[in-house]
Amino acid sequence: MTPQFNVAIIGAGPGGIAAGVRLKQSGNDDFVILERASEPGGSWRDNDYPGIGVDVPCFTYQYSFAKNPSWSRMFPKGNEVKDYHVRVARDHGLIPHTRFGVEVVKEVWDDTAQLWRMHTAAGEVITARFVISAIGAFINPKIDPGIPGLDSFRGKVLRPTAWDHSYDLAGKRVGVVGTGASSVQITPAIAPHVSSLTVFQRTPVWCLPKPDFPIGSALGVVLGSRAAQTVLHAAALGLVEILTRLLVYAPPWLATRTMVLMDGGARMAYRGYLRAVVHDPDARSVLLPRYGVLGKRPTLSNAFLQAFNRDNVRLVDTAVTEITADGVRTADGHTEELDALVLAVGYELFSDPETYRRGTVVGVDGFDLGEFYAEHRLQAYESVAVHGLPNRWILVGPYSWTGTGWHFMIESSAHHAVRAISEANRRGVGVVEISARAQREYHDKIRRQGRNIQYYFNVRNRGLRTYYVNSQGDMPYIRPTTAIQSRRAATSYPFDDYAWHQAVEVPLGEAG
Repeated sequence: MTPQFNVAIIGAGPGGIAAGVRLKQSGNDDFVILERASEPGGSWRDNDYPGIGVDVPCFTYQYSFAKNPSWSRMFPKGNEVKDYHVRVARDHGLIPHTRFGVEVVKEVWDDTAQLWRMHTAAGEVITARFVISAIGAFINPKIDPGIPGLDSFRGKVLRPTAWDHSYDLAGKRVGVVGTGASSVQITPAIAPHVSSLTVFQRTPVWCLPKPDFPIGSALGVVLGSRAAQTVLHAAALGLVEILTRLLVYAPPWLATRTMVLMDGGARMAYRGYLRAVVHDPDARSVLLPRYGVLGKRPTLSNAFLQAFNRDNVRLVDTAVTEITADGVRTADGHTEELDALVLAVGYELFSDPETYRRGTVVGVDGFDLGEFYAEHRLQAYESVAVHGLPNRWILVGPYSWTGTGWHFMIESSAHHAVRAISEANRRGVGVVEISARAQREYHDKIRRQGRNIQYYFNVRNRGLRTYYVNSQGDMPYIRPTTAIQSRRAATSYPFDDYAWHQAVEVPLGEAG
């Protein structure tokens, strides 16, 4: 059976764009990008809440093949980042390859026809020889905050991924649940406009100064040059490389001592920083984290901590027990009456086994990715390939983040996938599958190299609720190698780690 497409990319976010461009660069033009929304952009399309922006410098948050010479700020805002991705997709000819409004809900491997059948929410079945899953790191927003009573709330519910800009916050009593990355941006953005703002904190966040500033015309000439951006990105990459080597490859005795000094020094410095920017000593005490500086993702802001100096902003660290019709009730029995409630409670992540529903990705002989991850923990060869799922790669898979900007990482993963597809086309084979041996040996290596990371989270910061640690007690968010090692592996992994099977002729009527 001839599939409709040689390659199908699921998702038109940053990863899908990287994969599409890489396919075109390698001469693979028979592909489709399936996107559930109406335009490219991924998370930057879905999130348009007040204050949204990147938390890394602009020169580290872009594709190597599409450097932007005209960033307006060192840390660009969300609309500018979204427009950048849409422009890259358009300029590299990806829009004609993209089908918008197509949500893939199930992927099934047909071993007889040697292709993937992708079932959509609309009931359509799309077939492709190869599949690249580019659904990203932040798969779906958490709709349920895990607090009883949400349905009873009579006020307005606002979410980072579904912000209602028509709702006027002026004069409203607003509550924000959560103090993660989105809350750090939303809180100071809406504080000047509301009557009162109550921030319900479960765990304090490390919030560091953000060296952000507009890039004027003079500086823009310098920072806009490809050479300058390359040098700056190389410097940032070099710094991450050094820090990662120290964290991952240091002997355990040295790593543990370094962690103690790092966290102790950070806490001392942060205590002084809080004293300088937060006026209320009680608020300072509540805002001081009791865990290590890397235990949860550190945030950057020049306005979040300072927002608690406002007369109309209050910080509550008593546990939320219930959402009522009129507001939020905390463990001390107090009910905070609210007109609107912002639920900044995060996403289902690529590193959570619960994200992979049973029955949604089914491979050879009924191999179920959801069942496999639930029973055998998250794993993938070089973070991109899973035995039992031939002709399929994941751009953001288990143990993939290297501490760099996402674009560097997804370009590496896309290079890995397209290299295998191109080799399959060159050999004229129908099926490419990572071997069980290669996957097992790689996963064993990753587990060994992650011993210092395991110690940091499971010993030094035991019990901390952080998305770096999943429900199985593992840290598949973080790749315990350096970024440069991951790029080298993506471009030079041994082809012998894969099994290559010749295409077969399927008699008409047997293709299912």
